[in-house]
Amino acid sequence: MARLDPAVGDPELAELRKAAKAKDWAGMRGRLEAVPDGWDRTWLLVHAVKVAGIEGWIPEAIAAEPESALAVLTSGARQIEWAWEARTGARAQHVSRERFEVFHERLRVAEELLYDVAEREPEWVAPWYFLQVAGRGLQVGPEIARLRFEASVRRCPGHPGAHRQQLQQVCHKWGGSHEQMHAFARESMLSAPEGSALGELVAIAHLEHWLDLDEDGAGHSYMYQDDVAEQLREAAERSIWHPDFGRPRGWIETYNTFAMAFSLAGEKKAAAELFAAIGGIVTPFPWQYINGADPTVPFRALRSDAGR
Repeated sequence: MARLDPAVGDPELAELRKAAKAKDWAGMRGRLEAVPDGWDRTWLLVHAVKVAGIEGWIPEAIAAEPESALAVLTSGARQIEWAWEARTGARAQHVSRERFEVFHERLRVAEELLYDVAEREPEWVAPWYFLQVAGRGLQVGPEIARLRFEASVRRCPGHPGAHRQQLQQVCHKWGGSHEQMHAFARESMLSAPEGSALGELVAIAHLEHWLDLDEDGAGHSYMYQDDVAEQLREAAERSIWHPDFGRPRGWIETYNTFAMAFSLAGEKKAAAELFAAIGGIVTPFPWQYINGADPTVPFRALRSDAGR
């Protein structure tokens, strides 16, 4: 069995999404308030705002509770998700001008909301994380993007999401380079305590490099290089295979990332162990890089190839 689970196997997220679908702001607020600001709250919000329609009713919640920074944060986060829905996941050259206009308009609304939250709650990391996402879409440039990343990690140094966003910022498809991307991933991993989720950045960087090369058919040979497999094993040893890793929020996503990377690198034994631990829960990233319409298809294929 392989399935896309919007709650990613997390009971708290399942309840939060249930409240969002019911347009129950009090229920959402209570669950978000129960989680201190940091990676956990960011992660919950990232997935909760994927629920369609929040943008339609959250303004009423803000009007009813004008003092609630959480309501404004939720609205800003949803505007970003709504913006990317309009843009779609296609490469820029395949996105129409009309879609780009809607995309940018929604991101600008998001930025206003998020700066409002950042001003009200200067210690919160979540608005800065979402400003990183919005900024990349608005192409604010590397200097402003770096400042937003630094604002995030000052508040939460090991924030996996903030690091993932900065990795995207410096990758080739967003105006950076493969060299910048790999350097950032490795530096972040080595600067973090062993057992940190930041080892995942190395795997993501190799997948991004593979994706870029795969358009010319060179991705397969890239992933089969000995040094790629060595770097993936080192990153896994410092993160998911380390006893201090445990089961942090979002661990299934990290396992999916390493499972795909090890599979493409021909490291079937390592991939098989990860597929076994995942238990059939497929996350859109990174499998969407192979099949955006149905990420379960490449998951099943590579899991079978690994002997699971």
